[in-house]
Amino acid sequence: MKIKVINPNTTIEMTKGIEHAALSVKREDTEIIAVSPKMGPASIESFYDEYLSIPGVIDEVRKGESEGVDAYVIACYGDPGLQAAREVTAAPVIGIAESSMYMASMLAARFSVVTVLPRIKTMIEELVEGYGMGHRVVNVRTTPMGVLDFEKDPVKGMEMLRQESRRALEEDHAEAILLGCAGMAEFANELEKELGIPVIDGVVAGVKFAEAIVDLGKTTSKFKTYKFPEKKEYIGLLAHFASNTEKAIPDKF
Repeated sequence: MKIKVINPNTTIEMTKGIEHAALSVKREDTEIIAVSPKMGPASIESFYDEYLSIPGVIDEVRKGESEGVDAYVIACYGDPGLQAAREVTAAPVIGIAESSMYMASMLAARFSVVTVLPRIKTMIEELVEGYGMGHRVVNVRTTPMGVLDFEKDPVKGMEMLRQESRRALEEDHAEAILLGCAGMAEFANELEKELGIPVIDGVVAGVKFAEAIVDLGKTTSKFKTYKFPEKKEYIGLLAHFASNTEKAIPDKF
């Protein structure tokens, strides 16, 4: 099968790290295509960044439809564009935040998220509530480091994650840790060994869920909510998104 892993930011170095995480767990017969969009922010650390990253994500999903892609993974912990992406393809589209929470809920009763800058806290808390995980996520902990800081100084990044993860264990009584940024993938295994509890990287979780869903032959429901978008005019910078947006849908839908 072919899985396209989309890093919604445009920093290629981070995309390479995400690709490494995906390749480390994929099956031998799974092909990983890791990409960054041609448009978007260098990192995603605010609602502004997140919203402006979504056209690039959708564009990569639309490209994947002609590339023979079987499933998509959106590799940013805000899951930007997840719902919209599900409207433009019948293939499964997996968000790394959603998949990490679902995986953690099967392994632990309560868990904390450890992420980047403090301004991200509200964004992730709203995401948690949206996924119905408010009763499972006991805390969203932040570090003083930005997304790209973990790429530039992984030693410091590991120390920041270590400190907040230990606080989550001792103060939150968290029984698992979710790493709240796709750029943290390389730290998961070492942290898990040190803490003695599951530490879940969303990229890894997303790839494994994608493989399972494709194996089962399941596709995105086109019954109502995730129907293909109606064809209509788009103007300006978004003009090219108007082409081929509406696909043939069976009459029963």
